[in-house]
Amino acid sequence: MDTKIKKLTEILKNSNNIVFFGGAGVSTASGIPDFRSSNGLWNEKLKINFTPEQLVSHTFFVKYPEEFFRFYKDKLIYPDAKPNGCHIALAKLEEMGKLKAVVTQNIDGLHQAAGSKVVYELHGSVLRNYCMKCNAFYNEKFILQSEGVPTCPKCGGKVKPDVVLYEEGLDNNIINGAVNAISNADTLIIGGTSLVVYPAAGLINYFKGKNLVLINKSTTSADNKANLIISDDIAKVLSEAVSEL
Repeated sequence: MDTKIKKLTEILKNSNNIVFFGGAGVSTASGIPDFRSSNGLWNEKLKINFTPEQLVSHTFFVKYPEEFFRFYKDKLIYPDAKPNGCHIALAKLEEMGKLKAVVTQNIDGLHQAAGSKVVYELHGSVLRNYCMKCNAFYNEKFILQSEGVPTCPKCGGKVKPDVVLYEEGLDNNIINGAVNAISNADTLIIGGTSLVVYPAAGLINYFKGKNLVLINKSTTSADNKANLIISDDIAKVLSEAVSEL
């Protein structure tokens, strides 16, 4: 076994309050593209005169709802995606009582699908959608099956995904839960994120524990603070490390 994965296994063995902070790279093995990598969603050539950031902004949602939902349904909902080795390993760590929380920037719901119970979704979830008028709940299938702009069958209001769009603020309760979990952790594992999306990336500054582990294919702004850096596929790394516990 790789010496770095051995070291990670040792850290996991000796930790009782682990928090995992993850980004888009966690879900790439499930077939969901990473927004910011060289072949990620943001760099895909769109046959339209808007950047992907603009297409998922609050302004665009309000001004051009039909185009927003066309892009959203095509590029942000992956109904066939299944949890990968990383999601499953984290759920096992939680089951063992070692992992206390997952803090994720992802909106795909795959951590919960794998069995994780304590998940702070900083940017919301495509699996939840609410009528802006009467607050009725709808799942992602309702959005995918809707023609044009999804409207509430109960009151006729526009249905909005429970996803934090550009220009929108994060949910304070979620932030507080994430900050509390990170502040109390003895080990923080950061995985599948280049730590460029703020304010989410700033939450790791609340970590005061012993072990900071970084698992990411590219370098990050936190590399100089880490006890252990593994530049490899996160699904493979965590699966191997957790299977040795």
